[in-house]
Amino acid sequence: MSNVLITGAAGFLGSHLMLHHLKKGDNVLGLDNYSSSKRDSRHIKLLRELYSPDRYSLCDVDITEYMDVMWEVDKFNAKCPGKFDLIYNFACPASPPRYQEIPVETLLTCTVGTANILQLAKQNGSIVVHASTSEVYGDPIVSPQPETYRGNVNSYGPRSCYDEGKRGAEALCYDYLHKYNVDVRVVRIFNTYGPHMDVGDGRVISNFIMQALRGEPLTIYGHGNQTRSFCYVDDLINAITSMASLKNNPGTPVNIGNPGEFTMKELAEKVSRLIHKDPKTNVKSLPMPPDDPAQRCPDITLAKKYFDWEPRIKLEDGLTRTIEWFRGELG
Repeated sequence: MSNVLITGAAGFLGSHLMLHHLKKGDNVLGLDNYSSSKRDSRHIKLLRELYSPDRYSLCDVDITEYMDVMWEVDKFNAKCPGKFDLIYNFACPASPPRYQEIPVETLLTCTVGTANILQLAKQNGSIVVHASTSEVYGDPIVSPQPETYRGNVNSYGPRSCYDEGKRGAEALCYDYLHKYNVDVRVVRIFNTYGPHMDVGDGRVISNFIMQALRGEPLTIYGHGNQTRSFCYVDDLINAITSMASLKNNPGTPVNIGNPGEFTMKELAEKVSRLIHKDPKTNVKSLPMPPDDPAQRCPDITLAKKYFDWEPRIKLEDGLTRTIEWFRGELG
């Protein structure tokens, strides 16, 4: 049994990590300020139904406030004594509409918040898995993107609070690794989907599913020829926890995602066919938003090398499971 701390614990990926470690038998402290998640979401209710509060806490905390974090850590240690063996730093809005609404808070979470968590890890001797993102590559001119690619990023555009915030967070992680020997491991997460997604987060899969379920046209930008690769959440959690379990720190960021690419037009057709059982897709075209990447595809050579991982769940199977979750969200 270990003590595990998860930031962003009420969100999409953080909630899956909480459930994973509680099922494993660990004690879990979750921190979230609910800036991009809901206190009454279905997966939080599920957490409360399944597990005793003796083994976990889910606290309303902004990780940019160091003393507030330490207050919750001390309270948690009173019921679950011991240092934190493992920390997942997953606090940050990942939805473009949401982080563009709170750009300053997003940037500070990536930088000040990450520094606070790394300082806590230094005191505890913890392993840290830090959630970075494919957005550090910006609008790439290399495909698929290997970890050695330095990116094509706009430092002052509408997405820069997130893109550059995550790049700054990576720099902090490696500064703490090299200067203080903090065992921090960085995963660069590509597009992920599945149960626990916020139906209104503004990302393409949630948009398409909700529009199709409501009988609305599916919104594509430009001609819909931009590509993404989509990884189902169960595959992603397997990769993240495998990174945490590595005996040795790889010393480099590791891409996690599905290298199978689809255009937005193809994705819209798949979602429409699964929901309406109709090969025809009703779409509405809008102008391309600024700095929207034309292509996004991971090179997962390092994930295969370090922990023998590659995604196994096919897009249509994952979409079917996700659609059923969204139907439940609509009641």
